[in-house]
Amino acid sequence: MARFTPRMVLFDLDGTLVDSVPDLHVAVNAMQAELGNPERAEADVRNWVGNGIERLVERALTNDLHGKPDPAEVERALPVFKHHYAESNGQHSKVFDGVVEGLELVKALSLSMGCVTNKASAFTLPLLEQTGLKDYFEVVISGDSLPLKKPDPAPLIYSAGWFHVHPSEALMIGDSISDVKAARAAGFSIVCMTYGYNHGEDIRDYDPDAVIDSMTELAGLVGR
Repeated sequence: MARFTPRMVLFDLDGTLVDSVPDLHVAVNAMQAELGNPERAEADVRNWVGNGIERLVERALTNDLHGKPDPAEVERALPVFKHHYAESNGQHSKVFDGVVEGLELVKALSLSMGCVTNKASAFTLPLLEQTGLKDYFEVVISGDSLPLKKPDPAPLIYSAGWFHVHPSEALMIGDSISDVKAARAAGFSIVCMTYGYNHGEDIRDYDPDAVIDSMTELAGLVGR
């Protein structure tokens, strides 16, 4: 018997559907080079992503997950990063194993599907296009689509309203504490992937409703 019987399923993007770190790493180091700063390791970039581009730039500038550089430095660096990321976006990203199978499963159940990400819309739609995932989603909410983004529940609540679905009938698929916090605040159920971007922490520590290694496992969790 299915554990979840939603009418709507929302998917996070980076770290859930797509491994976008290689593209972000290229853009970070191109920014650093242009600004005369040292290169950053891909492993560090992998630990820094998940809270939007501005936060990634702050972390890259300081080489620190909790770093807060001078605002003037961020203001100078942000357009440089955006320029380079526009060039690298989608060039090295890969759809995680099992994702297409999981999306096809949810589609076959005739459930409403959306994508909710903290990535800016200028980068979200091209990435979804290049990875062949865009057509799965009836709505895409990016980090700048609304005044607030995850972990605030606003994007999830907006999506539920868009589909005319009560939050109790909605499921979020994500990979990070931001996804868990947003889902809990919105009244959604939440399933998390083990392989995603959660700043080096085990997502199980944040008590999502279920944790899976591959989206193929949705076959035993989601039904109608």
